Amino acid sequence: MIKLNCDMGESFGAWKMGLDEEIMPLIDMSNIACGFHASDPLTMDKTVKLAKENSVVIGAHPGYPDLVGFGRRDLKCTFDEIEKFVIYQIGALDAICKANDTKVEFVKPHGALYNGMMRDEEIFNAIASAVSSYDKNLKLMILSSPKNENYSDIADKYGISLLFELFADRAYMDDGSLMPRSMKGAVLGSSDEVLQRLQFLLENGAIKSHTQKILKLKADCICVHGDNAHALSIVKAMREFLSDRV
Repeated sequence: MIKLNCDMGESFGAWKMGLDEEIMPLIDMSNIACGFHASDPLTMDKTVKLAKENSVVIGAHPGYPDLVGFGRRDLKCTFDEIEKFVIYQIGALDAICKANDTKVEFVKPHGALYNGMMRDEEIFNAIASAVSSYDKNLKLMILSSPKNENYSDIADKYGISLLFELFADRAYMDDGSLMPRSMKGAVLGSSDEVLQRLQFLLENGAIKSHTQKILKLKADCICVHGDNAHALSIVKAMREFLSDRV
């Protein structure tokens, strides 16, 4: 059965983001911010505890060092810079996990870093190298696309495995990439739209682009953004839908 994942722990200091307490019991995998695009040590600890209490798999969610831009701005970074700040963030979350007698099981880059690795093989290689250097048992979560085989070949060189992800609440371009947030309709806010996508995916192993082109894409998991204003209602609807099919 396809797993539900959500970006979590994205509050920072007195600034609150998302509805983690309500969403965490409904998901299977949590992508926990590591302090660069959002979060702080107390938030990370609270989120790890919440994931553990709900038996939710924990993943590191590293981003560019960009708190002001929430990690959604492209930064010009070298291979070494990306590799090292990804290792740094995985290590920070891993330390919090160890203190709570649990562990990080996968890595999912955030925002501009995630999008960057899907269009630039040097960024992908830097992230794969970071994951491999830190712990080859960690899986790297990436956007499922027509290039899955190519990314799998790169991951094999680093001795790591991939998780292929689709997005429940984002519109897709015809080439399988995510529609830029600057375009109208890029973010889906209707539970009905999301459930139609989920049903089509389960029945056909595919989703539709914004022009209704059918995209055959592998899906290990499907994501809802924690900062989506309708995240809780969407995740509730998805969990109920999937539970009814068990």
